[in-house]
Amino acid sequence: MNNIDIEKIGITEVNQLRKIGKQTFYETFASSNTEENIQNYLAEGFSIEKLTNELNDKNAEFYFAKIDDDIVGYLKLNFGVSQTELKDDKALEIERIYVSKEFHGKKVGQLLYDKAVGIAKERKADFIWLGVWEENPRAISFYKKNGFVEFNKHIFKLGEEEQTDIMMKLKLQE
Repeated sequence: MNNIDIEKIGITEVNQLRKIGKQTFYETFASSNTEENIQNYLAEGFSIEKLTNELNDKNAEFYFAKIDDDIVGYLKLNFGVSQTELKDDKALEIERIYVSKEFHGKKVGQLLYDKAVGIAKERKADFIWLGVWEENPRAISFYKKNGFVEFNKHIFKLGEEEQTDIMMKLKLQE
């Protein structure tokens, strides 16, 4: 397999971000949710306007995972006030790590995750946290394998449906 490059992206990549975002969200959650709820979420959550605002947020960063010129996954990090919860200046939130299905099990997610840890350490964060759907065992075991522990739960609304996310965190060693 060719090298996987992790690249920080900016506003000029908004269309590619929208494409990989919609594709990977659909692949991950379509089979366990109604088509209507999925389509509504894709329309709102991945609108050009919303993604443009997120890309322009100085407290958020996006990274693509690329093989040659193909985007095969992406990462979204939030700092400070842009975190979805906690809003802790000593924390970094991994809001999204998504990898296209055909590249599952090929270390793409691990490389994106390693990038997030590197950034957290550069920023001297005390811990990294994230929310993961309780019915996504693949992701939960990935984070547990990387040392995350559960610390809370919160509700995530997908269309009309309320779903429970497990909140997990990883304390960074000095």
